Amino acid sequence: MKQAKKYLFSRGIDRMFIDAKEAFEFSVRFFRDVFRRPFHAGEIIHQSFEIGIRSLSLITLTGFIIGIVFTKQSRLPLEEFGATSWLPSLIGIAMVKALGPLVTALICAGKVGSGIGAELGSMKVTEQIDAMEVSAINPFKYLVVTRVTATTLMVPLLAAYFTFIGLYGSFLNVRLEESTSLTVFYQNAFSSIGFIDLYAAVAKSIVFGFTIGIVGTYKGFNATQGTRGVGRAANQAVIVTMFLIFIEEIVIVQITNWMRF
Repeated sequence: MKQAKKYLFSRGIDRMFIDAKEAFEFSVRFFRDVFRRPFHAGEIIHQSFEIGIRSLSLITLTGFIIGIVFTKQSRLPLEEFGATSWLPSLIGIAMVKALGPLVTALICAGKVGSGIGAELGSMKVTEQIDAMEVSAINPFKYLVVTRVTATTLMVPLLAAYFTFIGLYGSFLNVRLEESTSLTVFYQNAFSSIGFIDLYAAVAKSIVFGFTIGIVGTYKGFNATQGTRGVGRAANQAVIVTMFLIFIEEIVIVQITNWMRF
C-alpha cells in the first residue's frame, strides 16, 4: 500500500513537471507564431467580440455592486476617525490598484477560460483539429494565437471598464449620504493614483489576459479521453488560471513596490 502511494505521488510529481515543460513550449510557440502570416484578423475580431462584448453585462453588474458594497463597508470605519472625506480616494486606490484588474481577471477566467478550454477540448476529441491540419490550415495559428491575442487585448479594456463602473456605483452611494458631483468624485478618486499605479494596473491586466488565453487554449488543445476530457479541460483551465493570476498579482505588486524606491 505504501509503495503504491509512493508510486502515485512520484507519477504526480513527474506529470506536474512534464505539464510545466509542455506549457512553456506551448507559450514559446505562441510568441513564435504570433508575428507570422497569416494573421487571421477576422477571427481575432470575432473572438474579441465574444470575449469582450458578451462579458459586458456580467462585468457591469459585478463592478457596480462591488463599488456600492465596498463603499458601504468602508464608510463606517472612516466615520469613526472623522475621515469620510478620504472615501473617494480609498475607493479609487482599491479599484485601480487591485479590484479592477483582479476581479475582472477572475470573472474572465471563469467565463472565458472555461469556454475556451471546453470549445477547443471538444474540437480535439472530435478530431476537428486533425481535420484542419489535413485541410492545410494551421490549427495552432487559427485557434490558439487568435484566442490568446483576443484575451490579451480585451481583459485590460474590461478591467478599465470595471474600474469606472465600480467608481460610479461608489459615487451613487456617496451621493446619497452627502452632496457631491460626479466630476469632483472622480477627481478625488484619482488624486492619490500615480502613473506607476496606472502602469502596474495595465501590466497586470495584460498579463492576466495572456494567462487566461494561454492556459485555456493549452488545456483544450491537449484534451484527451473523450467527453470526460472536455469537462476536465474546462475545469483545469479555470483552476490553473486562477492560481496563476494570484501568483502574478503578488509578483507584480512586489515589483511595483520596489520601483517606488
